[in-house]
Amino acid sequence: MRQRLENIDYLGLVLWLFRTAIIVAVVWGTVATIRDNPYSTRNWIDFVIFGLAQGSLYALIALGYTLVYGVLFIINFAHGEFFMSGVFTATVFVAIPMGQSGFLDRNPILALLIIAVVAMATSVGISLLTERIAYRPLRRAPRLVPLITAIGASFFWQYFFRGLYGSGITAFPTVQALQGSWSIAGIDILKTQAVVIVASILLLITLYVIVMRTKMGKAMRAVAEDKEIAALMGIDVDRVIVITFAMGSAAAGVAGVLYAILFRQVHFFMGFIPGIKAFTAAVLGGIGSIPGAALGGLFLGMVESVGPSLFLEGLGIPSSYQLKDVIAFTMLVLVLIFRPQGILGERLAEKKA
Repeated sequence: MRQRLENIDYLGLVLWLFRTAIIVAVVWGTVATIRDNPYSTRNWIDFVIFGLAQGSLYALIALGYTLVYGVLFIINFAHGEFFMSGVFTATVFVAIPMGQSGFLDRNPILALLIIAVVAMATSVGISLLTERIAYRPLRRAPRLVPLITAIGASFFWQYFFRGLYGSGITAFPTVQALQGSWSIAGIDILKTQAVVIVASILLLITLYVIVMRTKMGKAMRAVAEDKEIAALMGIDVDRVIVITFAMGSAAAGVAGVLYAILFRQVHFFMGFIPGIKAFTAAVLGGIGSIPGAALGGLFLGMVESVGPSLFLEGLGIPSSYQLKDVIAFTMLVLVLIFRPQGILGERLAEKKA
């Protein structure tokens, strides 16, 4: 009898009970919400569209995490600041002067392209500077050392840009051409949300094609597999790593501009929460996988938008915008407990890991 008690996996039992309780609560809340249905069809459509737009931003930011992790096997927690630095600089030096002069309204497409180029250039410059100073000397150090360095770099850039541009919230100028909505298949979609979704999907496809179908993408995958063997085969490892950082931060720069178009405000702390959520999306989809980052970002955005109304209303918990953060980070904990390799991630053998 005592031997059988000693053989019980108490941790596994607790995890099973916890998972079962979560599933029961979510299913109960969902069924109750569907039964009572306090929202109209139009409300649910709005939730889904906003979730797609928000998830597209998470997917773009998550690409930076997954590309850097795939090549260097480090979590670049400063990536949220690359996202912030580009759009903040472009807003202060380009977008606001263009808005005041009227150029943004007269030539909206050209103006937005210029803003995006400035944001991308700034994000890429900050990321390459961080890689050269903070990460390259620690490339052979234990993994915990670059992780702590990344957290330090994140705080450094936050407060650097706070001192540079101030701690207040800066309003991104209104783009008159993107005001109002379009009717697509009988559904009214805000122009800003449509632009964010389409631009994000096109950029995700472009980056996937670059990584999977080009010579540089093949070199990136070779370096990710084994840096020493790749160097022996004539691949410039440092150059590949620099290009990887540049690609991820360029995507973050575009994501920053799309974020500013959607929410119309920028500040020095704006990269922290989206950065952590994009990391959650990368883990959710399978960090190191580009399709996984895209899938994880879209899924997280949808759950954040629909989740508070769908899962919590039926449990008697009032739906609130702040609850989306609770749902996002709860998902991160659950994924790390029950499927740490993510939705599309592979379960590595012990020798390979």
